[in-house]
Amino acid sequence: MIDVFSVIKSVFQHHITGLIILISILIIIAYFFTIISTWILQNYFIKIDIFPENYSLKNKFFSTLNSLFFLIGFKIFQSLIEMPATPLAVIEKAWQIAFIVVSVVFFVNLVDFLKRIIAKKFNSSVKDNLKQRKIITQLDFMERIIVIILFVLGFSAILLNFEGAKKIGASLIASAGLAGIIIGFAAQKTISSLIAGFQIAFTQPFRIDDVVVVDKEWGWIEEISLTYVVIRIWDKRRLIVPITYLLENPFQNWTRHDTEIIGYIYIYADYTVPLVSLRDEFQRLIAHTELWNGKDANVQVTNSNEKTQEIRFLFSADDSAKLWDLKCYLREHLINFLQKNYPESLPKYRLASEKSEIPLF
Repeated sequence: MIDVFSVIKSVFQHHITGLIILISILIIIAYFFTIISTWILQNYFIKIDIFPENYSLKNKFFSTLNSLFFLIGFKIFQSLIEMPATPLAVIEKAWQIAFIVVSVVFFVNLVDFLKRIIAKKFNSSVKDNLKQRKIITQLDFMERIIVIILFVLGFSAILLNFEGAKKIGASLIASAGLAGIIIGFAAQKTISSLIAGFQIAFTQPFRIDDVVVVDKEWGWIEEISLTYVVIRIWDKRRLIVPITYLLENPFQNWTRHDTEIIGYIYIYADYTVPLVSLRDEFQRLIAHTELWNGKDANVQVTNSNEKTQEIRFLFSADDSAKLWDLKCYLREHLINFLQKNYPESLPKYRLASEKSEIPLF
């Protein structure tokens, strides 16, 4: 009976030829394994609607799985190749470093993959999305922390493969007291930013997609990193704010508990304006627009001076974007209403003259 193992070993007898053959076989197997696994998982998960839209398994998740499979296969079948001690030691060291790098990248992609699956279950595009935005904010922050830990562990594991690095580590440990003081002063702001990031991620004074006003700039929270926050301004500018600034300075959060918001506009009119007609027109306008949420609607004279009276129109909307559009809609139509029906009620200056009793000549 033919010993299959002996036949395979005889093929790999020459270490260079055997190495080339082994690498070629493993590359082919890893390639087909990736294609088959991607196809099975994509078709299965797409049917149950777990994968996020436009998410490529092959590029995002399986990009390093074939490399990991190749390295594991190489380690298993390496014993079949008879090699001198020196090249074998070099290959062993290179394999260890490559395995660490590929493993770190694989787990980074795995964390991103799992985060996207969880985020898919919490759709933040719905109307009442407070819970969804809270979860997504925490997921983003936790992903960044895990990725940093993975890179630090991977870099440390690579350094441990070199004797020189071990000696450097021993020297650093011996001078840990002085180094700790220096690093503590140098990284004071960075450490405080990281602590602030933890505080924001779990106490959540603001979340992803919250509407905020910072330094008189109105926009949406677009990104929360470990050290800064990106705010998308209404005109598509981006305001980059250090994360500690938002903890040390007051700011407005219009969607802290819900997105509903109250707004108002002012109309300045003459004392002759008929308030009853103006109030009726306001009620008619607001009842015929979908921008109003059907809750608050009120008209009051809030101030007056020697020239005009200040009329406040108060109303509510489901979110800040609809409120802005509602303000513009009401302001435009109310001014048109006054121009067409009561032009004499628009603000005006009065000049009164009395007949002089002094003869001119």
